[in-house]
Formats: sequence, structure tokens, C-alpha cells
Amino acid sequence: MTYKRAVDGLAGAIASAMALYHMWVIAFSPPEAVIFRGTHLLFATTLVFLIFPLRTRRGASNPGPEDWLAVALSVWAVGRLFADYDWLVYRMPYVDDPRPLDVVGGWLLVVLILEATRRVIGWALPVTAMAFLGWAYFFGGASNLALIDQLYLTTEGIFGSTLGVSAGYVVIFVLFGAFMERSGVGRLFMDFALALTGRATGGPGKVAVVSSSLFGSVSGSAVANVMVTGQVTIPLMKRSGFRPAFAAGVESVASTGGQMMPPIMGAAAFVMAEFLQVSYMQVVVWATIPSLLYYVATFAAVHFEAKRTGLTGLPASEVPRLRNVVTEGWHLSIPLIIIIVGLFGGFSAPLAALVATLACFPAAALRRNSRGNVSFGQFHGALLDGARNTLGIAMACACAGIVIGVIGLTGVGITFTQLVVNAAQQSLLLALLMTMAAGIILGMGMPTTPAYIVMVALLVPALITLGVVEPAAHLFAFYFAILSAITPPVALAVFAASGLAKSDLWASGLAAVKIGAAGFIIPFMFVYQPALLLIGEPSAIAVAVVSAIAGALLLAASLHGYLLRPMPIWERVALFVAAIALIVPGLLTDGIGILCGGGVLALQLLQRRQQGSGAAALQSSRQ
Repeated sequence: MTYKRAVDGLAGAIASAMALYHMWVIAFSPPEAVIFRGTHLLFATTLVFLIFPLRTRRGASNPGPEDWLAVALSVWAVGRLFADYDWLVYRMPYVDDPRPLDVVGGWLLVVLILEATRRVIGWALPVTAMAFLGWAYFFGGASNLALIDQLYLTTEGIFGSTLGVSAGYVVIFVLFGAFMERSGVGRLFMDFALALTGRATGGPGKVAVVSSSLFGSVSGSAVANVMVTGQVTIPLMKRSGFRPAFAAGVESVASTGGQMMPPIMGAAAFVMAEFLQVSYMQVVVWATIPSLLYYVATFAAVHFEAKRTGLTGLPASEVPRLRNVVTEGWHLSIPLIIIIVGLFGGFSAPLAALVATLACFPAAALRRNSRGNVSFGQFHGALLDGARNTLGIAMACACAGIVIGVIGLTGVGITFTQLVVNAAQQSLLLALLMTMAAGIILGMGMPTTPAYIVMVALLVPALITLGVVEPAAHLFAFYFAILSAITPPVALAVFAASGLAKSDLWASGLAAVKIGAAGFIIPFMFVYQPALLLIGEPSAIAVAVVSAIAGALLLAASLHGYLLRPMPIWERVALFVAAIALIVPGLLTDGIGILCGGGVLALQLLQRRQQGSGAAALQSSRQ
């Protein structure tokens, strides 16, 4: 057996053990926090150092002595806490000083986490963590012992709630996505979307919107979503006549929105529930209308662009019949039904996800057309995929724990909040714009979850101080951490989609911003109008939802130059004004929006009627 095969076999065994351990813990209740989170971290660091070696040897990525040393040091740094657990539990934090070996183990673990995070997701988050450590040590007045106490020996740092969310929630939902893909449930999404929208105007683009929203709500990763669904939808869009850049824009925008799409949102939604001390289902309720607005606007953008360029849907021969999809694939929806019923039935999110995960292969075995996906190889592959796909999130959460620990120890979060409030001069709009910019910049260099965590620590308190309701403040940060995936110059979802579409990167990025323009406005909408989060009286919620949907549709029409027909520039400007007016809450702005939008719509209806009458008269005269 070659060295590489032996290492691959070992990494596969550890990944499988990681997945099975987390499934077992959910089924039979987790151990104490430090034990559970520490075991999760130890699995993650070990796999990172084996799968992402420091250097390449002989053309193959095999771990070298330094990687094995990193694994051994990780085991020692975490394992010594387990071995001396009684002392850890009964000591008094910040009173009983850390011992010399605690200091060594703590700094070793910090360095190992920074390096493992760098290997998986790049430099941005480790550099941020190092900047906070430098601030704490040189300017924040934190001593060496206090830092180790906070970061290593308590649950306020590395082993804090962010790593707890990764261990308790994220792993099982990522596993659920891997089991769905391996068992064939993912293909059901694509067939359902094709049957539903494939023959409509711009059908392939609408297929991308529907399928990506469904798959993205499970995968929780914009890039992963693009790479799975985009390989089918982007060629379909190009073949039907969509420009390559537009096709890449549609897929990247639709895939990015999956993280905000109930009932299964991205990993950051679980972190949000932890921060707000509410159930995950409450977060789902708050996110429902904003996610609906996002996809309504994206769907409308595809429709208006297809109408403007004269594109049609797919031929009937390429579109499965909805009845056939339902009758032949209904059994594959059983895991989705289980998880939705479980979530709404009051069961914990991890338990609902575990049952749904275990149901994937039995569901596939019910019918002959999907039974080919049922095998030990596919089951084992799902375990491996799930474990490996959690590594980035696990290391990001551990590294973010360093940042959170420093903020809690030094009080820099309060200082930063005061700076933002003073800079905004009590202007909520200016504070929101600052938060938006921070979210996009942070999200460009790191995944959604750590970007959101940093914003919660530094910026969200300032928004709450300025009067934003707490759920809206958190969702505002959450949305802009997500939207960085389609915001040039560093737009990871666009990078992936433009590669599949073979399109110009900047053209694809601009198309994505144009298609997803409503997504950049929606967070401002629910900050100023919390009724969009289903907070308030039913009548106010109904008015806000109708007004916002109308605004989102008009905005898409304005940006793509088509409503009932192609529009001259002045009509596009009028519709843009109408869209913004309908989006901003208030009777006056709603009146302006209705007047401008209704005027353009009435004019186009009148012209269409006149053209129809003229065509009828011409045909009558010819007869």
C-alpha cells in the first residue's frame, strides 16, 4: 500500500468517525460543552492537517513531518483538557491563574487554529484574529495569563458558543445535504424545477432560480450550490439564448440566496438563534418574507430580461412532465417532509435533521428508479462528503471564537459601538450604510458565518442603540455577509459561475449585482419596516408585504428595461422612483409609488390596446 493510499484511508476513517460521532451525540444527548466542542475541534484540526498539507511532495499532496507534528500537538493541546477535566471544572476562572502547561497548550492551540483556518479558507479570518490578539496584548491591557484563561480555559473563547453551533447544528445539516445528494434527492430538485418552469418564457433561467433556491437552502454554501446546479442550468440558459454573463449572474444570485431561504438556512442562522436566545424556527419565521422578496425579484429579473431579448422556454421534449416527476420521485421528498414536519412540530433542529438524514437512503430504496443510489459505497461517500464539507465552517467558528473572546475580555466591542454611533451622529441610515460596507468587505474574505459573528460583536450593538429592533439588526448583518458572494471585486459565487459559463468575470459580476439589486435594498426595508419580519399587527404586515413585493417587481422591470414592452429611459426612471417609493414605508411614499408605477403601467396598457385595435383594423381592411 502506498503512503498516499494509507493517508487517504486514515483520513477517510477519521472523517467517517467524525460524522458518526456527531450523529450518535444528537441521538443520545451531547456530553458537557468543553468535551463535545473539543472533540469536534480535534476531529476538524486532524482532518485539516491531513487533507491540506503544508507543502506538496513529489507532485502529490501528502502530509509531511510538520503536518503529523501539528496533528500530535492538536491532540495534546485539546486532550490535556480532557485528562485534567476535574481541575478545569472546579477552578475559578480569572482567580486561579493558568499553570505553565496551560499557557503552552493555550498558545499552541491558538496557533494551530490560525494555521488550520488559513489552510481551509485563506488568510482573511486568521489575520483578523491576529489583529484582535495584537490589540488585546499591546493596547487592550490584557495580560498573557488573562488571554489564555479567556481563550483556552473557559467557554468564552475557542470553546464558546460559535464552536458549539458548528458541533451541534452545522455538522448534521451538512451531512443531510451530502446524504440527499448521494441518494438522488438533489436530482429531484432539478427535475421539479424543470417541470415547473422549463417551458415558460426564459424557462432555463427560471429553472436556475427555483432549483438553486431549493438546493441552496440545504447546502448553505453559495459556491457549492453553483457547482452542483450550475453545471446543468448554465448550459441550458446559454443554449436557449441567454448571454453567458447573464447566465452566470442568474445562477450566482439564485445560489447565494439559498443561505437565507427557509426552512433550512445557512449555518449562520443557527448562530443567530444562539445569539438571540430564540428557537431556530423563530429565525425561520423572521426570514420568510425577506427571502420571498429576494427570489420574487430574481425570478422577475429573469422574466423581464427574457421578454426584452425575445427568448422562449425549452422545447417540450427536454422538459419532464410535472406529473411524472411527482409520481416517479415523490418518495425522494420523504426526508424533506420529515425535516419540515419535525421543525414545525417542535422537535429540535438537530434531531429533525438526523432523522431526515437517516431516511435518505431508505427513501431511495422504495422505488426501482432510485434504488441504484443505495449502496454501502454511497453511504460511506455521504459520510466522507459531510465531514469534509464541515471543515471550513468548524475552523472558521473556532477562529471566530478567538475574536469573540478578545472582544469580551477587552471590551473593544463597546468602544467600537460608541465610535459607530458617534460617527453616524445619530443617523440610522449612515450607521446602516457603514454596517452594509463592513458586511460586504468582511464577507469578501471569509465565509458568511464568521463575517456575521464579527459584525454581531462590533456593529449590531450600534444599530440596536440607534433604535433598530434586535431581530432586524441581526438579519441586516446576516444578509450583507451573504451578499458579498455576488459583490465585485471578490464575489466567490460569481467566480464559480463565470468559470462554468466561460464568461467575463466583471461582466458576470455586474449582471449579478443588477439581477440581485433588490437583495441590497431588502435589508433596509425590514429595518425601517419590521412588519416584513412578521412583527406587528396582521393588517400592517399585509400592507407592508404587498407594497414590498410591488416595489421589488418594479425595480426588476426598471433595471432590465421591460414591463409589458421595452421601455424608454424616462419610463425606466419613473419605475425606479416608484420602486424605491414603495419600498420606503409610509403613506406618502406609497402614494408616490402607486402614482408613478400605475402611470407607466396604464400608459403601456393603453398603447397595447391601441396597437391591438390597429392591427385588428388593418387585418379587417385586408379582408
